[in-house]
Amino acid sequence: MAEEHGNGADTQPVETAVPAGAGLDEALAEAERKAEENWNNYLRLAAELDNVRKRAQRDLEQAYKYALEKFVVELLPVKDSLEMGLGAAGDEAAAGLREGVEMTLKLLADVLAKHGVTEVDPGGETFNPEFHEAMATQPSDEAAPDTVLTVIQKG
Repeated sequence: MAEEHGNGADTQPVETAVPAGAGLDEALAEAERKAEENWNNYLRLAAELDNVRKRAQRDLEQAYKYALEKFVVELLPVKDSLEMGLGAAGDEAAAGLREGVEMTLKLLADVLAKHGVTEVDPGGETFNPEFHEAMATQPSDEAAPDTVLTVIQKG
């Protein structure tokens, strides 16, 4: 690059020594390397954040499921007790009591159904030790061997 110096009487061109992009190429390469490193960090952190969000959602669903399960396990004996009470209240004097218990039992069954709880009644099915608990055995000429004859508590 040429520049002119002086007052105009003795003007000669003066060359300035700037290498053609030697430092700029290195600076550009360093900036590109930094940009690539930052982009990779961003992608890694975005993936980690997504995993944390998914894990939190899964944990929340599990907590809800186990809380509901514990609640239901404690409520099932109440339902069974109401059903046994209905079975015992068979005479005319207990008709009003029977009607009230039936309505209460229906409300309870509706609430349980609303929350996805379905009744398991193995009566008449083949005994499965993975799902059923045997209290006693009894002989029967009417049912096949290993058949559940009486259900004490439903699941």
